[in-house]
Amino acid sequence: MIEAGTYSMFMDQLTAVKGKVAVVTGATRGVGKGVVDELSTAGAIVYATGRTITKQSFTGKEGVIAVPCDHTNDAEVEAVFQQVNNEQGRLDILVNNVWGGYENMTENGEFTWGLPFWKQPIWRWDAMFAAGVRASYVASSHATRMMVERLNGLIVNISFWAAQKYLSNVAYGASKAATDKMTADMAHELRLKNVSVVSLYPGLVRTEKVLEAALFLDLSNSESPQFIGRAVAGLASDSKIMQKSGQVLVAAALAHEYGFTDIDGKQPRPLTLQDM
Repeated sequence: MIEAGTYSMFMDQLTAVKGKVAVVTGATRGVGKGVVDELSTAGAIVYATGRTITKQSFTGKEGVIAVPCDHTNDAEVEAVFQQVNNEQGRLDILVNNVWGGYENMTENGEFTWGLPFWKQPIWRWDAMFAAGVRASYVASSHATRMMVERLNGLIVNISFWAAQKYLSNVAYGASKAATDKMTADMAHELRLKNVSVVSLYPGLVRTEKVLEAALFLDLSNSESPQFIGRAVAGLASDSKIMQKSGQVLVAAALAHEYGFTDIDGKQPRPLTLQDM
């Protein structure tokens, strides 16, 4: 457990987030919603996007602007960032959380996720790259144009260990590996512009879908969606964030470094490749 004084210090440093402008994609539920919750609590102005997102998704949260957006539609994505520019004139943080390919895990009565690649539905590959990797690339392109003008910004690409280790689905591994490579190469091109880009790995997150399967899962070392949000807030408050640019970071390891806990006061153990 992190000592109370340490956590208090973490909350104090979040004053650096107050007034910053953020875009969080795929924020209707799960990790994206948790990130929006924590950034807004820290005082950021947050544009939360998602295909089915509504103002009611964030009732009682100040500074959250819900913007319906299908991130496979380039015109809708461009409109989001144009709205941010028109209304705020700046963008400080982009969190690329939107993802595809998790739909229809069962087809014709068969659970297809764990099938070998030659038996996988091709739509899953297309969804992961179109609504995942490509969506993050397009959003980052729009965001970066605003960030480089001010020589400041942070882009967080939500990724996972499948980028580094086989986790039962070839398309998933390939798409996450592409995300991490994209992070590294974007960071290289943006280094002289003082814009940092990182990949952030959650652990087992208690999303709505995970909780539906709670009877079959060991949640003893799980993380809330807000825990990932606290990791993002910590990164946005880090005065030396450029030293991390291009890296793969683990949310639970950042909790140790920055001094935060989960919403239940627990501190999840950072997962490793061996745990996967």
